[in-house]
Amino acid sequence: MAIIHHTTLKPTKLDLLTTWLPTRPWYTGTGTPELTKAGGFRLDDPEGEVGIEFMVAVDSSGPEPVAYLAPLTYRAAPLPGADHALVGTMEHGVLGPRWAYDGTHDPVLRTELLALFEGRAQAQAQSLTDTPDHEVTHSYTGPALATGHAEVTEDQDGTELALPDGTVLRVHRRPRPTAPEGANGHVSGAWDAPDGTRAQAAFATLHIS
Repeated sequence: MAIIHHTTLKPTKLDLLTTWLPTRPWYTGTGTPELTKAGGFRLDDPEGEVGIEFMVAVDSSGPEPVAYLAPLTYRAAPLPGADHALVGTMEHGVLGPRWAYDGTHDPVLRTELLALFEGRAQAQAQSLTDTPDHEVTHSYTGPALATGHAEVTEDQDGTELALPDGTVLRVHRRPRPTAPEGANGHVSGAWDAPDGTRAQAAFATLHIS
């Protein structure tokens, strides 16, 4: 069970994302993002070592606000071989130095996300300890999913992970409240839309070849 510490972070997660988002091919802005944390959820690492968060941040710097999904992991030490996936480092008021990674490159996040698809993991509230997030929905129809190494590619539409069994996991970096077509499974979450409504959309989908 992840314990949520209500303390300081320097720099903040949004500070890190403000610098990192413009380096991604799926970022649609043209300048520096103006970000607001709008929602998301967490997953527990069974080993209790890695923080796992799926954050939705809304960028209001352009003519229309855009919601971005950032799956993040937080570690007490660098993840070997993942320098290319480092979003940044922070000083946590309780836990000390933390390394924040793009979670699509972190095997702990991938394992727990697949467990969520299959119903073996429970989504947790983003800012509360030991509190399930019942807005997160999931489904999957297919054989048992294989964990392990994944080939990660990015383009203007988001991030794709080729799993060892040939299944493709798609992370929708700009989630939109439309049903994914041709998917064998989905994980959907919610966030606060700029117009004051509660938006919900697929954060990730599975496609079996």
